[in-house]
Amino acid sequence: MQFEGELLMKEYVKMMTDMIVLCATLAISLSFWIISLTASTYYGNLQPVSPLRWLFSVLVPLMLTVRAVKRKSLDHTGALGAMLVGFILTMANLSFFSSLLAFFVTSSKLTRWKGEVKKRIDAEYKEGGQRNWVQVFCNGGVPTELALLYMIETGPGEMPVDFGKQYTATWMCLSLLGALACSTGDTWASEVGPILSKRPPRLVTSWKEVPAGTNGGVTPVGLAASLLGGMTVGVAYFITQLLFVRDLNLAAPQWPIIVYGAVAGLVGSLLDSLLGATMQYSGYDESIGKVVNYESSTSKRICGKPILDNNAVNLFSSILIALVLPGVAWGFWPQQ
Repeated sequence: MQFEGELLMKEYVKMMTDMIVLCATLAISLSFWIISLTASTYYGNLQPVSPLRWLFSVLVPLMLTVRAVKRKSLDHTGALGAMLVGFILTMANLSFFSSLLAFFVTSSKLTRWKGEVKKRIDAEYKEGGQRNWVQVFCNGGVPTELALLYMIETGPGEMPVDFGKQYTATWMCLSLLGALACSTGDTWASEVGPILSKRPPRLVTSWKEVPAGTNGGVTPVGLAASLLGGMTVGVAYFITQLLFVRDLNLAAPQWPIIVYGAVAGLVGSLLDSLLGATMQYSGYDESIGKVVNYESSTSKRICGKPILDNNAVNLFSSILIALVLPGVAWGFWPQQ
C-alpha cells in the first residue's frame, strides 16, 4: 500500500508539473503578445505579434514534443524543456524554429537508426535517445537565450541577415544558427561515423587509432556527416528566409547562410571532439567490451580527464561557436 501511495504521489507531482509548465508557457506567450501590442501602440514602430503567431508557437512545439515522447526521443523532463525551447524560438523568428526543427527531427531519426549496432558500441545507448532536460538545455539553452535577446533587440519577427543594416540582430541570428548547427553537426557525426566508417576513429589530439565510441575520436565519414548536418540546418534557415522575409532584394545575399551552417557544423564537431579528448574521460572496460566515460577498476584509460561530461562538452562547444563564428563571418559576408 505504501508503495502504491508513493507511485500515485509521483504521478500527481508529474501531472501538476506539466500543468504548471503549460500554464507558464501560455502566460509567457500572452505576455509577449500584450507587451508587443502595447509597445507598438506607444512607439508606433513595432509590429504587434498576432494571436495566430503565439498560438502557433505554443501548439506546434507541444505537438512535436508529445510525438517525441511517444517515439522515445525525449523523456518526461526532456519534453518539458523542449516545449519551452521550442516556444521561445518559434515566437522569436520562424527561421529559428525551422532550424531547431531540422536539428531535432534529423538528430532523432539518426539516433534511432541502426540502434542494434549502436548498443554493441555505446555503453550508455538508450532506445530512441530518450534525452532528458539536461541534454535539451545543453543543446538548446544557448539558442534560447539568444532568441530572448533577439526579441528584446528587434521584437518577434523575421528579418534579413545583413550586417550592414542590422548589425546586432544579424550577429544574434548567426550566433543562434551557429549553436544549432554545432549541435547538429556533432550529433550527425556521433550517430553516422561509427556505423558507416570502415576504419577505426583517430584521436583528434594525437591521430592515434582508438576504439569506436571514444570521446575525441574522428573519422572522415563523421566529419563529412557533421558538415552535412550543419548544412541541413543552414538550408532550413535559408528556405524560411525566402518564404517569410520581405524585401530580400534590398538586403545582402542570404545564400551564405547555408555555407555558414556547414562550417559551424564541421568546426563545432571538431571543437567538441577536442574538448572530449582532453576534458572528458574515456576508458575501455574489458568486463563489458565497450568504451565508458567513468573510471573503474575494470577500465583502462584511453584519453581525457574526468573534468566535463558529454552534456557540458556540448554546451561549451555551442557557446564558443556562438561567440566566435559570427565575428569570422562578418569579415567575409557579402554586402548589398
